[in-house]
Amino acid sequence: MKVMNMKKTSLFILLVAFHSGMYAQESVLWYNQPAKDWHEALPVGNGRLGAMVFGGYAGETIQLNEESLWAGSKIEADADAASRLPEIQQLLLDGDIGRALELSEKYLRSDPMRVRSYQSFGELKIDFMDATAPKATNYRRELNLETGVASVAYELDNTRYTREVFVSAPDNILVLRMASDGPDKLTFRLSYVREQDATAYPASENELEIRGQIVDLPMPESSEGGLHMKFAGRIRGVNRGGRLTVTNNAFFVENADEVLFFLTAATDYNFEKLDFDRSIAPSSICKNILDKPDAGDYAGIKDRHVREHSALMRRMSFTLGTDDRSGLPVDERLQRVKDGATDLPLIALYFQYGRYLLVNSSRAPGLLPANLQGIWCKDMQAAWSSDFHTNINIQMNYWPAEVCNLSETVLPFSRLINALRTPGRITAKKTYNSAGWTMNHLTDPFGRTAICDGVGWGTFPIASSWLVLHQWEHYLFTGDAAYLRNEAYPCMKEAAEFILGFLVEDKNGYLVTAPSNSPENTYLLDGQRFNFTYAATIDVEIITELFRACIRAGKLLKQDDAFRRQLENTLKKLPPVRISKRYNTIQEWIEDYEEAEPGHRHVSHLFGLHPGTMITPSTPVLFEGAKKTLERRLSNGGGHTGWSRAWVINFYARLLDGKNAGEHVQALLAKSTLNNLFDTHPPFQIDGNFGGTAGIAEMLLQSHNGELHLLPALPPDWQSGKITGLCARGGWVVDLQWENGTLVSAHIFSKNGGKCKIRYKEQTKTVSIKAGEKYVCLMQ
Repeated sequence: MKVMNMKKTSLFILLVAFHSGMYAQESVLWYNQPAKDWHEALPVGNGRLGAMVFGGYAGETIQLNEESLWAGSKIEADADAASRLPEIQQLLLDGDIGRALELSEKYLRSDPMRVRSYQSFGELKIDFMDATAPKATNYRRELNLETGVASVAYELDNTRYTREVFVSAPDNILVLRMASDGPDKLTFRLSYVREQDATAYPASENELEIRGQIVDLPMPESSEGGLHMKFAGRIRGVNRGGRLTVTNNAFFVENADEVLFFLTAATDYNFEKLDFDRSIAPSSICKNILDKPDAGDYAGIKDRHVREHSALMRRMSFTLGTDDRSGLPVDERLQRVKDGATDLPLIALYFQYGRYLLVNSSRAPGLLPANLQGIWCKDMQAAWSSDFHTNINIQMNYWPAEVCNLSETVLPFSRLINALRTPGRITAKKTYNSAGWTMNHLTDPFGRTAICDGVGWGTFPIASSWLVLHQWEHYLFTGDAAYLRNEAYPCMKEAAEFILGFLVEDKNGYLVTAPSNSPENTYLLDGQRFNFTYAATIDVEIITELFRACIRAGKLLKQDDAFRRQLENTLKKLPPVRISKRYNTIQEWIEDYEEAEPGHRHVSHLFGLHPGTMITPSTPVLFEGAKKTLERRLSNGGGHTGWSRAWVINFYARLLDGKNAGEHVQALLAKSTLNNLFDTHPPFQIDGNFGGTAGIAEMLLQSHNGELHLLPALPPDWQSGKITGLCARGGWVVDLQWENGTLVSAHIFSKNGGKCKIRYKEQTKTVSIKAGEKYVCLMQ
């Protein structure tokens, strides 16, 4: 490994110079027909507003979302179970699971047990002509990942028509431009519709105003019905040529050459209160956004949008393989993969698409993190309410954020974690009789931290400990000491305080969690299936990661010496991660129970392998056990959902098994990917996209083990490639190029300065790199 030190005074200048040759990569999803349904439409967004563009020519549909538009209301649902918890815990420790569950169903049930759903804002419907009109020719529908613009172009009656849609973060609006290459060719009706709870009406000679309020009807085990969140929208139309009229819920345009529409939306949700707030006037917010002096300057708005969006996307480039498949539509390429073909450039495009989805569902001007569907949801009652699931799903959403050079996308997630501390303290004290804060397996914008959906299923008080590890990761990647001191560590410490108060001693003298479960999975005991247990393996692994992180953070911040000693002593009393004597796999539960579903979608007992750091080649017994665990899970049908398959990719990457990791990337595309490249559970669930993107990054660079491991799990058929802009813990930015399956060069940039151990295969080298400097490693 030949290493050259190349100093630069500015990391930014260095990155710009290196990335100037990136444009050979694919950055466009394109199709030669309109979307048949929502799952073929193309997503645009700005973190707060989202839209799905269908691209029809006889008629168009643009489905809309605003991130905070949720049914339901804020409510304290926690079970008052603290006084009964010791009895439940003792029953679990004694192995009387049935009786423990019986008491838990009586005393741990929250009221209500369910949250309500994230909802669609509505749709823009554009009607051009009778459905029997001639078919358009030279049709092309596309989404440009670099510019964040969805566009449609086609010819009809010797006229070329074009449309483009984008959602600007700088200007906080959705923009729709419609044009033709001939005069007087645009005649259509654009109307706003929503299934329920909203109306639109003329606000001026060129504006529609939308007003709505969610009406929640009574629903078993959900929050009480009533008139809840208020919302509003505003659409402004500007025509060149012809005539534009506003009537009822629509614009009617006749004989125009070009038409622009500017749309924004808002609710009366107040993040600071985790509740709607009647002092907020969403209609005024919308009017103020559209009344900005440059709000009608299309060229300026688009320029600001493209510059801002492309700056985020261009932090990375990725080319894989040597074949150029860009001349084929994405749906045709995907079908070929489903039929058994390999399309390496499509994998690179899928990777960048995952980054695109994260950029557009989790950043300012948005406040909330990406939910189960990012921000794109067509329903009034979505699958799993499109909520924030905290037993794997929201965590997986953010796996690619740091390594894929989109660190700021984590901030909405971190803010929500911080906000959940307040209701989480009530849950900790009232239900679990502990200090600190906690939550269970899901939440919503109203801050639900109580047990939801069912006692056996929903009791997951380890969730807060898992969530705060993302805040620790943000520090590890950025080195932002102020963030660690002011936001991350307080959340981490309080989550650890909950664990210290929640642990109880079992018959073997170990400190264990009780109650506990291994997310959504069940075991067999005396012919019955149970979720409920104590000290599920995932709990031990998460607590170990949390306590180690708190100890390191406390040392870095030079505080809490006594607290650190308490954590160190408690770590020694946790039960070990065990190997099953029956299967030589990692045991999922404290006892070596038989699994009810050996091919279950969750593989929670491998948390220590990924995203945790407990299981590595330096722990060979556990490392081998993890391999066998994965083999057993998959041989029994595991990995069958999109997000589960994505997790498998990350597992194999950490197992340094490029062959299997590559095969599961192929399987993710072939079995769990829709034509618009959305992941499907089924149905659509965005965590699989994010987990897949993270897994690809993990195959090319790992930094969890105290070193930069270059190409740790390169599949044998990924013979050549180049990736720039990958990030690593410690503030490193890494560019890699390989040919014939062998690393050719690695450019390593330092943001913060420090020592860097570099590994490629069996070669290692430790170097010191100053902040702003670059090392170039040339392989010989």
